[in-house]
Amino acid sequence: MNIVFIGAPGSGKGTQSREFIEKYKFIQLSTGDLLRSAISAGTELGKEAKAFMDAGKLVPDDIMVNIVKGFLRDNRGKSVIFDGFPRTVSQAKSLQQVLAEQELAIDRVFYFKINPQILIKRLTGRRVCTNCGEIYHIETKPSKKELTCDVCGGSVVHRSDDKEDVITERLAQFENNTGPTIEYYRSTNLLVEIDGSLTPELVFKQIQNVLTL
Repeated sequence: MNIVFIGAPGSGKGTQSREFIEKYKFIQLSTGDLLRSAISAGTELGKEAKAFMDAGKLVPDDIMVNIVKGFLRDNRGKSVIFDGFPRTVSQAKSLQQVLAEQELAIDRVFYFKINPQILIKRLTGRRVCTNCGEIYHIETKPSKKELTCDVCGGSVVHRSDDKEDVITERLAQFENNTGPTIEYYRSTNLLVEIDGSLTPELVFKQIQNVLTL
């Protein structure tokens, strides 16, 4: 099974991906994680992507598609959650082509719909472990020891792309680039809207019911 999660930054895609990976053994294709890994490794793709991410802009399609192709090649035959990809109609069509080459297809596309003001509050307070990726929030889920991960003891940081001015730009880019993608998937009858403002448990239940898992 292959499913797509679409939503603005902070809408809950990553949280739900982790739940489905743990309970149903999906693997996650998170372009954000893949890009950060490439940046950390100092690859050429990573260097190119960093300039766009630091400015709160979307990474160009050719970079994203090459990263996705590599991931699918390395994980052939496994069920995948596409977290935050595709963002553009061009990426959606490229993904369809890449999957078709492996005789695969998208089963469902879940759109996490949520008020932008809620997203800004979520993201400006978000903190992330640089080692294991555990996510915290200064109000709703602070780490027990400041700047230290409860899970692995790694450093907990406020990422540069979670600053308010960058978030505002990212949300604008999302509306401009991903709005048409949502409509594209709606026209294929694959799209399901999810209320992203609900608790993670209720959001999980919504998705679970649609997939009849």
